[in-house]
Amino acid sequence: MERDSGHRIRDLNLMSLLPTPRQIEYQSWERGVFLHFGLRTFYEGWKDFDERSMLPERFNPTELSCDQWAETARRAGFRYMVMTAKHHDGFALWPSKTTDFSVASSPWKNGKGDVVKEFLEACRRHDIRTGIYYSPFDAASPVYGDEKAYDDYFITQISEILEPYGQIDILWFDGCGSEKHEYDWRRIVGEIRRMQPNILIFNIADPDFRWVGNEDGYADLGTRNIVDRVPFSIQTDRPDIIEKQWLPAECDCRMRERNWFYSNNDVDTVKPLGELMGMYYYSCGRGANLLINVGPDRRGLLPAPDAWRLIEFGEEIDRRFEKPFARLEDCTVEENRRWIYQAEAAFYVDHAVIGEDIAQGERVMRFAVRALTARSGRPITLCEGTAVGYRQILAFPVFKARRVWLEVEESDGEVRMGQVDFLHVGE
Repeated sequence: MERDSGHRIRDLNLMSLLPTPRQIEYQSWERGVFLHFGLRTFYEGWKDFDERSMLPERFNPTELSCDQWAETARRAGFRYMVMTAKHHDGFALWPSKTTDFSVASSPWKNGKGDVVKEFLEACRRHDIRTGIYYSPFDAASPVYGDEKAYDDYFITQISEILEPYGQIDILWFDGCGSEKHEYDWRRIVGEIRRMQPNILIFNIADPDFRWVGNEDGYADLGTRNIVDRVPFSIQTDRPDIIEKQWLPAECDCRMRERNWFYSNNDVDTVKPLGELMGMYYYSCGRGANLLINVGPDRRGLLPAPDAWRLIEFGEEIDRRFEKPFARLEDCTVEENRRWIYQAEAAFYVDHAVIGEDIAQGERVMRFAVRALTARSGRPITLCEGTAVGYRQILAFPVFKARRVWLEVEESDGEVRMGQVDFLHVGE
């Protein structure tokens, strides 16, 4: 047993290969809304690491409604939200005492506003889990080039978020900009976990979940939860090598094609429903979480085209997957290797949704979904795979069957399934 940098006790030979209760909870949230919002929102055409200056005086979202953000997420069936409290430019969406480059120097609410506070309170009112994005890189900090001094600055500034606002569920660290900077992560994360013992950290430092490695919303076939390396940022192919452990993947992506922050010029690129459903199958359907970005506009509201598309997306997910014709409890189990559904009359099937009881780990190494033909009763393989983990959504052409089953063909120990659904989704 050893104590890691976040003061969590881990047995690296055993317990780290199982999820913590908080990791299981995170995976059950499945879908989140990413919110890129800040001073950049008010500068059309500015990009990450833009050398052009920005003035706090431009920040003035006169109709800001974090309740509209959270209500939209809830209606769409999203369980968590992550907001950029401080992006790479260093502008703080709370009245920070560490810098003048914050909402306190803006005309919004006469310098008395606090977006972080309003965001967290709105999420809690609407039963949405809370996430804060914090960029370790800070273009506005005068001490960023002094690594020791910046570690002090980092801890002082992040404590302004983590101490006064109550429990925060996710701290989302972006590696962009920090590829050549050395942080004292042991010290920083020790302080973070002291202030917020239940917080989930994204991807770097001492992560609880990891970046999938692209910004397209897709996980590769066979994506697993147990890994020994994590990708660092979109700007480098160099991964961080870590002790083998349970780190579920998250797929982040943009609702619009070109921009994370709001733009006047890309509403025509709001993703169509079909593309979003494909992303859902390739992310949540491969055991990862999906975090989809919508940039609030200059009023401080989610733009209507993006908000309605999110809701439409959630409704289509519900339409397809809310009412399977057979669930785990409807199946007969043979030798803990086959989960079989058989009805009195032939039936149509075109999807299976399966998931292990991940509290016991990730044990399936190879599986197949098979069925008996309706007329002749001959076995047909509908699909095959390797990883299962929290969830796999398996889609195949419509098949008329008299029996359908999940068969585990290879496993690392005894398999315990937490979900076996069979569905006919149709058109």
